[in-house]
Amino acid sequence: MRRPHLYVQVLAAIAIGIALGHFRPELAVELKPLGDGFIKLIKMLVAPIVFCTLVSGLAGMQDLKKVGRVGGKALLYFEVVSTFALAIGLVVAHLIKPGAGFHVDPATLDASKISEYTQRAHGGSWSEFLLGLIPATLIDPFAHGDILQVLLLSLLFGFALMRIGPAGQRLAHGIDLVGKAVFAVANLIMKLAPVGAFGAMAFTVGRYGLASLAPMAKLIASVYLTSALFISIVLGLIARAAGFSLFKLLRHLKDELLVVLATSSSESALPRLMQKLEGLGCSRPVVGLVVPTGYSFNLDGTNIYMTMAALFIAQATDTPLTLTQQLTLLAVAMLTSKGASGITGAGFVTLAATLAVVPSIPVAGMTLILGIDRFMSECRALTNFIGNAVATIVVSRWEGELDRDKLAAGLAAPAPHVAATPHAQASD
Repeated sequence: MRRPHLYVQVLAAIAIGIALGHFRPELAVELKPLGDGFIKLIKMLVAPIVFCTLVSGLAGMQDLKKVGRVGGKALLYFEVVSTFALAIGLVVAHLIKPGAGFHVDPATLDASKISEYTQRAHGGSWSEFLLGLIPATLIDPFAHGDILQVLLLSLLFGFALMRIGPAGQRLAHGIDLVGKAVFAVANLIMKLAPVGAFGAMAFTVGRYGLASLAPMAKLIASVYLTSALFISIVLGLIARAAGFSLFKLLRHLKDELLVVLATSSSESALPRLMQKLEGLGCSRPVVGLVVPTGYSFNLDGTNIYMTMAALFIAQATDTPLTLTQQLTLLAVAMLTSKGASGITGAGFVTLAATLAVVPSIPVAGMTLILGIDRFMSECRALTNFIGNAVATIVVSRWEGELDRDKLAAGLAAPAPHVAATPHAQASD
């Protein structure tokens, strides 16, 4: 008997997890290790996947200028689209006013609950961030799973292989074979996605309870609505201009989207995203460069969340903001969303960092959303994931590294699949 598709299994696991979390919350909370374990299994593969994909791809390009051009186009795209995300969050928060009517006195709030986040937000300057890109040893990036450090090491290693001729090509071929093995492991681990989704969703509902959503339902709904508008309008128009259908791309990635939804982690689907983008005709070097860079610099969902959460706190505490202060908020959020990349709970940390630089908004107001942040993290992760998928296809097209026939055929397929790229193996 044939097993159901992965997305059916994950959907069933999510439904069972929600039911268990609601009716047996004590038991559901104990299942947290299932979700955490699945995410850890995937994260342990992220560094070697990025390294193998990018190094083997760069070694075959033989063009340093092309690498710089791809990186420049990607960063330009990230900044422009991220600005749109921040601006949309600001506009919708003004229209809906999710914090209006709370009239909270900041002096009555217990800021000790968020001290961990504020300390981490103040923990580094830009110089420290840039120095943090340089690993202490060649092994450190793989040991700690720091994507930006892995990216830097991959670029240096790929450039080095370009320069040493035939011997470098032979080594690149060996790295390519290692990449195939790592992707095969990723496909095996993805079979555990329903277990991880079940554990993560059961814990979330059991720990926080569906009833906890009621007091802040307006803010949660506003964040989801704004993200939906951003995806359907901004990303939809970008996709159309690039010659493909966003709806068909989402259908193609539905397995991965459900995993991201259940685990609240876009990294949980990173290996499969890279496989599927290669299967859709994006070149391996572009995928290897744009996807991991986007996971640190193209955080559309986090940007939307930060502006809306900051304005919610200002509205709830009756803190008036001038136009200059709001523009400052946008500028600071653009920087802090990059400065805290790679930090666990980055959405909440970047919010703390942003509020710290705009002192008119009381940082203590973050306690108002601490209990519901988990329910908005799914939205952040989904929006970030979709944004990076679109970005990779767009940059590939700009660079002339997109096989349009392969893209059209892949998006027209009746069921999502992991394409048979040089790295990938078939998966259900």
